[in-house]
Amino acid sequence: MLLFRNAGVESHAHLTPEEKEAMAKQWNDWVERLVAQGKLQHGQPLGLGGRVVSGTGGARVTDGSYAEAKEAVGGYFLLTVTDLDDATAIAKQCPGLPLGLTVEVRPVVAFSPVLSDVRARPANP
Repeated sequence: MLLFRNAGVESHAHLTPEEKEAMAKQWNDWVERLVAQGKLQHGQPLGLGGRVVSGTGGARVTDGSYAEAKEAVGGYFLLTVTDLDDATAIAKQCPGLPLGLTVEVRPVVAFSPVLSDVRARPANP
């Protein structure tokens, strides 16, 4: 999975309308290439608003901005690739990199590695 960070409005604010159009074309071309290669399962941008639910001391809901712009996830791609190196090579082609966007490359696993010891325990008789 590719997670796109630092993708907020401020990263594109300095671009002219023509530059924004050219950037959109680069993104569309990249996406179309990945789809044609059978590597992109799906992906979506994420809205700027949202909520954070935290549980320390009871459930607490916070509206609005919940991370620094450079930490906020702006969207994702779910890829079908052979390994992390293949996904990294795709991430290096991201058109937003020159604008300061960062791409986090993460494996999607079948179950939580944090909870793996639960799966290893025998069922109660």
